[in-house]
Amino acid sequence: MPTALITGATAGIGAAFARRLAKDGLDLVLVARDGGRLDESADVLGKQYGVGVETLVADLATDEGIAVVEARLGDAGKPVDLLVNNAGFGLKDPFLVVPLADELAMVKLHIEAVLRLTTAALPGMRERGRGYVINVASVAAFVPRGTYGASKAWVVQFSQSVSRDLTGSGVRVLALCPGFTHTEFHQRAQVDMKDVGGWMWLDADRVVDDAMRDLARGRTVSIPSGRYKALVAAARKAPLEALAGLSSRAGRRLDRR
Repeated sequence: MPTALITGATAGIGAAFARRLAKDGLDLVLVARDGGRLDESADVLGKQYGVGVETLVADLATDEGIAVVEARLGDAGKPVDLLVNNAGFGLKDPFLVVPLADELAMVKLHIEAVLRLTTAALPGMRERGRGYVINVASVAAFVPRGTYGASKAWVVQFSQSVSRDLTGSGVRVLALCPGFTHTEFHQRAQVDMKDVGGWMWLDADRVVDDAMRDLARGRTVSIPSGRYKALVAAARKAPLEALAGLSSRAGRRLDRR
């Protein structure tokens, strides 16, 4: 049976991926920092969908945590067919107010972990002639917005570049770029979102459905919902100065989980 490995799998978009892929009949490898929540998720998904569920406790903002997941992805005896790099976090305060250690942890998680886990997964996928990688970015990738937006812009560029390099291999790579999504993301970052209009919010399960549809179509970037497609198209045409002002007025809120 095909197997999917999902990071940040116990909440938000990661949990939505776990539900969707279990429903589709894939066995799961769930990765998160909280062992208790992992065990609870594994129990629920296994009973509800009748799939095998493995758990890995790992903090992907550390070398040790990344190494644990790298080893699992490199296990030829238990191949992973779909990797979802979803783990991430936001920062409440602007650059130069946020401690440097927190900025570096974000770079470690959003960039180094994505790079290393994708690198660990791809050789086996290419050898088997099939496989999929979904790297969860954000619409923040398309506007100037500190380390968060910069790291997500890297995810998009990296995913598109790797996808091009894998042309004809049977392996697909997708960057998923949602906007505001109903999850625990902003609560964890302690960001007040009460001023964000209801029309801007997305449902995590819908985000995942859009991502899976775009992956099947062979796209390299998925922007869920027509409203965000339009916003990103406008952002790409707007002057840099206007985008910087918009990002500042939004209070560093263009986050996705």
